[in-house]
Order: sequence, then structure tokens, then C-alpha cells
Amino acid sequence: MPYTHALVRPPASNFADGLTSSDEGAPDIALALEQHRAYCQAIEECGLEITDLPADPLHPDGTFVEDTAIVMAHGAIALRPGAPSRVGEVDSVVAALRRHFPDIAQIFVPGTVDGGDVCEADGHFLIGLSSRTNELGARQLARLLGDLQCTSSIVDIRGSETLLHLKSGLAYLGNGCMAVTAEFARDPALSRYEKIPVRAEERYAANCIRVNDRVLVAAGYPKFIDMLVARRFNIVPLEMSEFRKMDGGLSCLSLRF
Repeated sequence: MPYTHALVRPPASNFADGLTSSDEGAPDIALALEQHRAYCQAIEECGLEITDLPADPLHPDGTFVEDTAIVMAHGAIALRPGAPSRVGEVDSVVAALRRHFPDIAQIFVPGTVDGGDVCEADGHFLIGLSSRTNELGARQLARLLGDLQCTSSIVDIRGSETLLHLKSGLAYLGNGCMAVTAEFARDPALSRYEKIPVRAEERYAANCIRVNDRVLVAAGYPKFIDMLVARRFNIVPLEMSEFRKMDGGLSCLSLRF
């Protein structure tokens, strides 16, 4: 089923105060806004109607709306981000989603789940255990997904020093194809998929998104882009430098349904 809607939030003026492990320096807010506008335009050109939430200076990480909820054609689940400073981002996103989904399930204390740790692949969900998503949250989410007639598997990435979230290292591109970094090359939870390898020097490119008939990918990673083109994916490269500085990627910036 094609996506028809997306929910986004532009970065606030204090975006640089958000959480990050990057050593690339502070983001340029004017450039971040320009890149966010280009991102939104690309999504609109994929055929989606955008709901644009106001910037939220109370939550500098609020532009990364993906971490607050999971949305699919027939339901939505409100999450509980693992970083305490981000828990307050959820309410306004859920309020916007209620226009489409009156009944929204939720993750409860002491469970935590970041949306960046959840990857949907044709109705099956991979749930990553990470520093942001704990076992209690993952089990709650698996039950809630089951209530929505979806299957799930849990993937433990807590031993990785390079993966903040599950989707920092993989992306489902449709047609049975999964872009993966080396951490997932032999993971049994991914055995059913054709794996498109992402080289170590281009690992940021693994966070890409399939939006209807196009794949949005971070610009500046030619080897990965060439592999996608060779497989006849319709590629849309986007500049993401300012969001990379804040540990964010393409999937983080929208909820698509």
C-alpha cells in the first residue's frame, strides 16, 4: 500500500542543544532548515501530503519525529523514547496522529522504545535492543504489533559501538532488499532478505528510506548509490550534513503512512 501522508517537524532554533555523539561540530541552523525543506519537498514529490508540526524549542531533538511513534496503514503506537529529555516530544505527535488514528496504543514505564530501533519490512517488524530501547519496551511493542496482526523479531545491537539505533545500520528498500552495514551481514533475523552491503566508510548512507517508488538517500556516498542504481532503484540524493552532526538520518525526520 503506498504512503499518502507524512508528519514532520522542522528543527528549532536551539537544535544544536540536542543529544549527539558526533564530533563534527555544531549544526548550522539556517542550513539545517534548508535541508529540511528539501527533504519535505522530496517527500511531497513522492505523492505524500505533509503535516508540518511547529518547531519545538522545549525539545531540541524534536525534529526527529520518528522516535515518538510507529505508524502503519491500520494503526499507530505511541512510543516512549529512551532518553529522558525526549519523552515530552510524544504528546504533540500523538495529538496530530489522532486525526488519522483515534485509538493509539502506547508503551508504558519502565519500557522504552525509540522509533529509530524499529524497521518495518512488508508487515514484519525488526525491533532493535539498544541503549535507547530496552527489553521491556521491546516485548511490549511486540505484543502491541501482534494485536495489529503484525509479526516481529528482536535484534540485539547493544554490543555495537557504532550503532545508536537499529536503523543506523539497516533499511528495508522493498522487493525483499535490505541495505545493511557489516554488523548485520550474518544476522539470522535478516536471513530472508537480499542484503545490499554498505561499506564502512559510507555507513551513514545505510539510513535511507523507500517512499513509494523512490529511495531517498543521503548525498555524498557514491558507491552505495551506484549499487542501488544498478538494482534499478529510483534514487533521490539529499544533503543531510547538519542532521548527521546530531546523530540523525533520513528516516528520523518523518513519520510516513
